[in-house]
Amino acid sequence: MFTAQQYVKAATLEEAWQLNQKRSTTLLAGGCWLRLTRRRVGALVDLSGLGLDTIEETEGEFSLGAMVTLRQLETNKALNEVFGGLFKEMTRHIVGVQFRNCATLGGSIAARFGFSDLLCALLALDCEVELFKAGRMPLEQYAKLPADRDILVRIHVKKNGRRPAYQTMRNAETDLPVLAVAASEKDGQVRVVVGARPARAEVVNAPLALSADKAALESFCEAMQSQLTFAGNMRGSEEYRRHLANVLTGRCLAALQEG
Repeated sequence: MFTAQQYVKAATLEEAWQLNQKRSTTLLAGGCWLRLTRRRVGALVDLSGLGLDTIEETEGEFSLGAMVTLRQLETNKALNEVFGGLFKEMTRHIVGVQFRNCATLGGSIAARFGFSDLLCALLALDCEVELFKAGRMPLEQYAKLPADRDILVRIHVKKNGRRPAYQTMRNAETDLPVLAVAASEKDGQVRVVVGARPARAEVVNAPLALSADKAALESFCEAMQSQLTFAGNMRGSEEYRRHLANVLTGRCLAALQEG
């Protein structure tokens, strides 16, 4: 059972940050995964009163507050129109509507879960995270950093014409993914991200053209297999995940080629 000695609803980001400098403090975003743990913490700092639950659009980007729920992402018309339904696709299988009404974008990204649909899909776009003290940095850079005591405030998604596709394999409709692949195209080049290996999602560092034929795709998959690590667990073996990585990458590429 999860217990806390003190509950604090932060009035400002500065207050939340100050409290979070103590190792015994835990931030409360959605709390959906936190409540399943067996932990006892000193202070539980609630971020829900800081106005971080908004989706804002400018000419060049969407700015997503860290407390935006998965359900908000799933149902936001503007986000899904600009990014071809990606935000609906990356959230619709996550547990159930009740869960998605509580779980938050910031909680999923800051935790850097290996099984995170959101981290995998957003790495395929051009995103920056905004931290309270450290400021803005690319999501790919942030995802590789060890956890620290800063606070994730917003995620900025650039509207630069990048077209995404997202594919997963699950043993059940609302189960965690056995494997996830996100891809996106811009200027004829495709970026591929593989998550739930079951390690944290990672961008494949190999070239892949939108016009790639079967031989070019096979060459890319060979490079991907040598770069990434895979492992087995209760949802699937290492061999199965490696096979899925090739299959789902091919499906993403086909979806992008079809336009």
